[in-house]
Amino acid sequence: MYNFDYVKPGTVADAVKALGAEDSKALAGGQTFIPVLKQRLNKPSVVVDLAGLGLTGIKVTGDAVIIGATTTHATVAASAEVARAIPALAALAGGIGDKEVRHRGTIGGSLANNDPSACYPSAVLALGATIITDRRQISADDYFQGMFTTALEPGELITGVSFPIPAKAAYIKFKNPASRYAMVGVFVAKGPKGTRVAITGAGQGGVFRHAAFEAALAANWSASALDGITTPADGLNSDIHASAEYRAHLVGVIAKRAVTAAG
Repeated sequence: MYNFDYVKPGTVADAVKALGAEDSKALAGGQTFIPVLKQRLNKPSVVVDLAGLGLTGIKVTGDAVIIGATTTHATVAASAEVARAIPALAALAGGIGDKEVRHRGTIGGSLANNDPSACYPSAVLALGATIITDRRQISADDYFQGMFTTALEPGELITGVSFPIPAKAAYIKFKNPASRYAMVGVFVAKGPKGTRVAITGAGQGGVFRHAAFEAALAANWSASALDGITTPADGLNSDIHASAEYRAHLVGVIAKRAVTAAG
């Protein structure tokens, strides 16, 4: 780990100001960032701790669930309000990593990092959520821009996420047995933003929507509606855990399970 200055601001404005320093990095739950620092794969001049900004908490309105950026996965998983409004979201949070990761990792940190195998991006994209920052609101379709790449500008800070409440939704993942990251994860939703299907863990460019599945489910919400629809292996991940062809097969299998789980 290289030397760096550590700053723990008390307000969002102070945090944004600190992030304006050259080579500054934000620290949320640190589940990805701390290992990267330990391995000397990043050399920030300033680390800005977001823990004291008051960005935790969950609010349910008539048509949305709004979650503060530094709310932990464990808090989302244990929330009775989330479980009532969007049970699929609570279940997703409860399946991230292990207990230690869930009690440290945050929704904002996950979305800012945009790991191609992370779970939360699929929920955000499938539910048509809105990313709220210190300066604007970004739709899910505009936010994800490739592996570890988002629409966030330098120094821009996620403050919360607003999820429209769907009529039906479910998330199923085929997880790596060691890391519990999704080798393939599928989030299906039918709600105010239409019928949407988001795939994580499979694409080389990160999370993506499956247009063919969406069209079939919009016409007939049933697992059988996906019969005969294949997912091209081109552009999918191929690694020591699974080939692109195997992941392409899994996408269809897991999607059917998700539709069945959604009801």
